[in-house]
Amino acid sequence: MRILAVDPGSTRIGLAISDPTGAIANPLTVVAHVSRLVDAAAVAELARENEAGLIVIGQSLDDAGQPTFEGRRAARFAEALKSQTVLPVVFWEEAFTTQDARHARIQMNVTRKNRSGHLDSLAATILLQSYLDAHPQPS
Repeated sequence: MRILAVDPGSTRIGLAISDPTGAIANPLTVVAHVSRLVDAAAVAELARENEAGLIVIGQSLDDAGQPTFEGRRAARFAEALKSQTVLPVVFWEEAFTTQDARHARIQMNVTRKNRSGHLDSLAATILLQSYLDAHPQPS
């Protein structure tokens, strides 16, 4: 089963998709933020087009395990998305995905000049791979 990951941001929404076996995460695209309902419709359509069976939304939590401001925004986005699709929508802790994406670019020897720009789809890929590693699909 393919799984779609969503890394919601205030400006852009990063998306990643798993391979058909649900083992490997790959960057998909970035959706520019318009409004919660428009964004949710776009994500639901991409999930349908890519034959996803599950949508994972990154949610940031504080030290006490409670959603942060961004985490509460992700929860509101998830509610809008649930009204646009019949697919199950789950949350996954997204701690440090953007920092991990930045570090990954450094490890890949991407020049400082080329490291600038958005990391949204790479952050979504890191989020999704973390989810896939914790939830291996039965063979």
